[in-house]
Amino acid sequence: MEHVASHHPWLVALEQSGLGAAMRQSLFLYPAVEVLHILGFVLLVGSIVGFDLRLLGLTRPLPVSPFARHAVPLAMTGFCIAVPAGLLLFATEATSIAVNPAFQVKLVCIAIGMANAALFHLGPWRSMAHWGVVSGVVPATARIGAAVSLLAWIGAVAGGRLIAYL
Repeated sequence: MEHVASHHPWLVALEQSGLGAAMRQSLFLYPAVEVLHILGFVLLVGSIVGFDLRLLGLTRPLPVSPFARHAVPLAMTGFCIAVPAGLLLFATEATSIAVNPAFQVKLVCIAIGMANAALFHLGPWRSMAHWGVVSGVVPATARIGAAVSLLAWIGAVAGGRLIAYL
């Protein structure tokens, strides 16, 4: 803790804040926030996994565009629940969690997942309405993006779960 504290005083301040203390001391707050975090990433990752698997060829009869109109808002809702809840959980032990290798992997995977989603929306997403109409095939760039997405978000979940064990 001293090593992290000397380099990152904001972590100590966050951990020692009223918010960090409340999260640690309340009998119900931490478990409630953890349940919200889990529900958020279930919505996020569940929606993304379903969409990515569709892009990779699973359930081909299901049209991509309507699936996206359903899955993407669910994923965004899940992200908007998971992130604030995750920040609250982080505040409880910021100094030790920040140096946990599993947490660091989780953050890298989240960054890759978000960057991949942004690239997808800037690229393949723009022509999605035409997929299957012309060729019946999802473009290779979208399939590559789906594979990267699956790996990134599964990595984020695995990293998050492993925080308790490392």
